Amino acid sequence: MYTADTWPIAAKMNFGSRTETGEDIGTAPVSIWEDQLLQVKELGFGAIDPMDDWVPLVEISEERFASFRDMCRDLDLSIPAISVGRRSVVDVRNGDTNLAFVHDLIDRGHELGAQVINIGFMEALTPAQEKALWFWLAPGHVCDPQLRPLAVERVRELARHAGQLGMHISLEMYEDTYVGTHDGAVSFVRDIDRDNVGLNPDIGNLIRLHRPMPSYQDMFDAVLPYANYWHIKNYIRDEDPETGTYMSAPVPLESGLINYRAVIRQALRGGFTGAFMVEHYGSDWLGVGATNARYIRQVLRSALRTIDPFNANLSATGQGAIGQITRESAPAPSY
Repeated sequence: MYTADTWPIAAKMNFGSRTETGEDIGTAPVSIWEDQLLQVKELGFGAIDPMDDWVPLVEISEERFASFRDMCRDLDLSIPAISVGRRSVVDVRNGDTNLAFVHDLIDRGHELGAQVINIGFMEALTPAQEKALWFWLAPGHVCDPQLRPLAVERVRELARHAGQLGMHISLEMYEDTYVGTHDGAVSFVRDIDRDNVGLNPDIGNLIRLHRPMPSYQDMFDAVLPYANYWHIKNYIRDEDPETGTYMSAPVPLESGLINYRAVIRQALRGGFTGAFMVEHYGSDWLGVGATNARYIRQVLRSALRTIDPFNANLSATGQGAIGQITRESAPAPSY
């Protein structure tokens, strides 16, 4: 069970695959990894999500992997989850390779103490997305409905592997994928029908789009009962139905469209006990992430006075305690 001070709130390691001098981060001196980890630690984080677009944990040697693991341990940085980005397991060209990659990451994640592997069905950015100021405003990959049964089958395969190690799979909500709407996400996770598979209710991925959207509250109402890990970010959003124009931009959690104080409290009442990963695009992503982590911790502190997520009634989901991921102890962050 967690308290407000021990609840895992991870920094997304958004330093990228190249160092400041242009070296490949995977082959760069481990002292550069340490410097980046120290930047995170100095801002008060006690946990990280080493997403696959940073240090390539699956591809580095055993020796360098051991150095990474020891470095995180020495800095008292836990790894509650590891996220996989644009490596869909049903990618027509690379699906088999991506599936093998996630299996390998489950094994290495287990060695790092991760409880969750977060995956999605996003694929590589299109040329238009690479040129755009905000990639989500250009057309991207759209999942093929014909491949949906294969996607279900492969997630079940990953769930079996993860389950053998006491781990969970989280499916990241993202537009135009099998979990790209609240109804589609619930349908997909129910079709998988595994206790250790849940949703990452990353509604921020959706409200930033320049297209019609349901209310964020309707989306959270549907998906929070299935949440087991949470990439959390916020955007301002404006829309003019008369002209069909939209505007959105990244902002800190407390400043955007979504009222996260209310939504986090709602999630806790429903039994959510998973980790958070703070994520922000543009500006000083790490500084804003630290601000967001402090905000979440304050919301947790006030909410946990009257809400006990570890003893919530979860019977309504039909999935059992899908959102309940607990650890007996966790390092206390400094903020």
